[in-house]
Formats: sequence, structure tokens, C-alpha cells
Amino acid sequence: MRIVDLGKPATRPDRGSSDMTATAQPTRATLDVDGRALSYLDFGGTGRPLVALHGHLSEGASFAALAAALGPEWRVIAPDQRGHGDSDRAPEYTRAGYVADLLALLGHLGIDRAVLLGHSLGAVNACHLAAERPELVEALVNVDTAVDLPDRGVSPLAFVLDFPYTAPTREGLAAACGPLAAVLGPVLRPLPDGSGWRLPFHPRDTVDSETLVHGDHWKQWLATDCPALLVHGLRSQVLPAAQAEAMVARRPGTSYRPLDTDHFVQQADPEGFADAVRAFLATV
Repeated sequence: MRIVDLGKPATRPDRGSSDMTATAQPTRATLDVDGRALSYLDFGGTGRPLVALHGHLSEGASFAALAAALGPEWRVIAPDQRGHGDSDRAPEYTRAGYVADLLALLGHLGIDRAVLLGHSLGAVNACHLAAERPELVEALVNVDTAVDLPDRGVSPLAFVLDFPYTAPTREGLAAACGPLAAVLGPVLRPLPDGSGWRLPFHPRDTVDSETLVHGDHWKQWLATDCPALLVHGLRSQVLPAAQAEAMVARRPGTSYRPLDTDHFVQQADPEGFADAVRAFLATV
């Protein structure tokens, strides 16, 4: 594998961030994993490493506000997981594939122990990585993600199948995303040949990936005994209150922090989210 350091701060704006991002100046770099680009943001510093894993329809830059709030005590590394952001599409989106990418990233960076923080897809991946390689994980932060995700037959992200992956103009592609135009418009990517613009995710890949998230992840959640924090959006569309209570009760060493948000906690309340994570990390 090879590393390509682009040598400049990432400038793509963070969705839903606050003024905390003013001091966050990450460097974007790309790791070659089996001929496929895995892009990541490194917010730098000499602090202890925290790897932040985004959910579907998102990317590493969504943690810029958190990185600013935690620095310099914590060095936040936020990859664009396979098929997201600046990372290449992958042939499959299984848990094994996501975990292999993360292990490659940790190995390349020489990180032998880190805090794993994940939202939605990222939380499931963090949980599986911790279960598979507990010696690498100092603590877990689960951001509003259930560990029992029943398959209801139709992906809740199926609506993105109506989005075009590319379009000749940025404005046209954003408009085609309907109600998500304002969110996706700032993070659309130009095509390498200059012929147009693309989404920061492929619609078909996204639905395939989301479908594979469904299932019972209790075994992985209970497999480790490192300190853990569950950040729960009290108006969550994903994590019912009863399951959140069970996740905390059944796993020793797990703290609970409710916030008055929906599932998209870090966008809805960036300061409350950062405060919750910072308070937990102070105990690690």
C-alpha cells in the first residue's frame, strides 16, 4: 500500500458545524488499499488518537467541529469510509470489508491503540472492529446507533436511488437531490476529467451498504469491556429509548448521555455533542 499526502489543509466545509471549526485545519491524505483509494482527514497534533467514523450519506469532514473542540489533547483522524467522500467505491460493503480498511489505516499510521467513535454505519463498524481486535481499542463512543437493527424489507435510504450519481453542472446535480440539495450541494465532487460533478456517495452502493448494516450486533457490543459512551438522541429515528437503556445496562462500564436531538446528533447539537464526548474522554 502507498500513502499520498496532498500537503494542504482540507477546505471542504463541514455540514452543521459551529464556530468550533475555526481552529480545525486537517490534512487530507490517501491510502492505497489493494488498488483502491481510502481517503482520510488527519487533524494532527500530538494528542492521543481518536478515530471518528461517519454514517451513510456523510464523510470524515462531518467531525471537524468535534476535532476542534477536542484538540490538542486528542488527535482526531476521520476517514472517508469506502464508497464515501473522496474514497473510491468498493466491490462490496460487508462488515469484513469496512473493518479491513480500518485495520489498514491504523497499521499505516502506526496506531496501536485508539478511541473509536462512530455514528450510525460508523458505530456498527467500530463495534465490530473492537470485537475483532480489542487490544487496539482504548474506548468506544457509540453515537445514537442501535445494536439490534431489524430488516424491514425496504432500506430507509432507498430514496437516494432516484438521485443521479453525476451531472454536467454542480447546480443541476444539487437540484436533482431535492430536499437534500442544501446539504449535499457544498460537498459535491468534480469529476477527474472535468466533465461534470458527482455525489460524495453512489446511490446504489449506499443502499447496498445500508441493507448490510441490518441485523443483530449484540454479540459485538457485549464482546469488549473497555470504557464506552452511548450518546442518545432523544428524538432518534434509529435508537429506541428501551434499547438504549438495555445497551447501557447489559454492557459494564458504559456511560449514557442523552441529548435533545434526532439521529443526526453531531449536526443538530454540535456543542452538546462535543461536551458529552469531551467529558467522557476525560475519564479514559
